[in-house]
Amino acid sequence: MQATTLVYDGSFNGFLTTVFEIYEKRIALPIIKKETDFQKDFFSETDTIISSSDKAKRVFKGIKKLLKTKGCNTIYYAFLSEIIGVENTLYNVIKYAFTTQQNIISDYSNVEVLALSKIARKVSREKHRMEAFVRFQETKDGIYFANIEPDFNVLPLINHHFTKRYADQKWIIYDLKRKYGLFYNLKKTEIITLNFNVTTQKKDWFTLNENEYKTLWKEYFESTNIEERINTKLHIQHVPKRYWKYLSEKQP
Repeated sequence: MQATTLVYDGSFNGFLTTVFEIYEKRIALPIIKKETDFQKDFFSETDTIISSSDKAKRVFKGIKKLLKTKGCNTIYYAFLSEIIGVENTLYNVIKYAFTTQQNIISDYSNVEVLALSKIARKVSREKHRMEAFVRFQETKDGIYFANIEPDFNVLPLINHHFTKRYADQKWIIYDLKRKYGLFYNLKKTEIITLNFNVTTQKKDWFTLNENEYKTLWKEYFESTNIEERINTKLHIQHVPKRYWKYLSEKQP
């Protein structure tokens, strides 16, 4: 039996729409791929999926009925990992749930469920680290700016945390790797893209007070970092080196 490759737009709605189409068209051997990952295969049929909010909602409603909030979070977190092929693991878990009509999200005897759980935990850890390590700098426009380059697409997951915590100031968190960001304008948080190279930031973007603050923070960190108490291995365990670029106290 020939496999069918289903190509979708890379969005979560697009993925859920793809699951809907698999059941609607009774596709026996589906292979799900993002547009950006797809290469024409002459040995399989190809079907391009058009994202549909209505179809996506129907599938999500079915998932939530069986897998509850925990299962929905696991599905969504794993999807945001952007790991190539994760869509097929997600589909296999959803299919398992729909076939058994049970909440199987903690059935780690199933290799697909176990794999999905591990991926979701990695994304969750990245989410919490971004919430802990993001440092804003005030621009001369009065907007607090931070750039990040997370391993996974966690911007949708940290949105609520920063909107709630910094509700009294305008801010932007920009993902350099995925080239989009969140902008909070004191009323709501919106998704934005910037048409310039954020990596070419210059000091004159920021206020003098902000540069002074960074210096003070670095001096404080160095003054309290008593050499006799340094446990480098433990420190790196809690604050991995790849996150140091976000921290003012770690800048040269």
